[in-house]
Amino acid sequence: MFEGKKHRYEVRVYFEDTDAGGIVYHATYLRFAERARSECLRDLGIAHAELVAGHGIFFVVRRAKLDYLRPARLDDLLVVVTEVLAVGGASASLRQSFYRRGEAAALVVLTVALASVGCRDHRPARLPSRWRVAMAELVG
Repeated sequence: MFEGKKHRYEVRVYFEDTDAGGIVYHATYLRFAERARSECLRDLGIAHAELVAGHGIFFVVRRAKLDYLRPARLDDLLVVVTEVLAVGGASASLRQSFYRRGEAAALVVLTVALASVGCRDHRPARLPSRWRVAMAELVG
């Protein structure tokens, strides 16, 4: 769901998402962020499946930087806020911030650089215009 130019996605923390201490395992945030990005694109009307099937392109993560500020725990309901920072011909940069629902302080902040590549050769591939335009409209 969008609020202005920011996309919000909620995810519940389950036992499988935590370490032995009941804290969300660090790599789990990457899975949550991937889901949130997919839902953001789907809510824009440009689902990943269309990009792959219709254009022979998919996104790869080129770079990811996570700042772990506070822990999330078992049963927390998290809100992942996705913001598009920049869109290029074959790339996009996003910030994804994780919050405990109802709280204002971020738990984790992820910045991610995505590249679009061809399914067959894995070489950089230009994003279709509809995708570029839809994502560019979210740049804040």
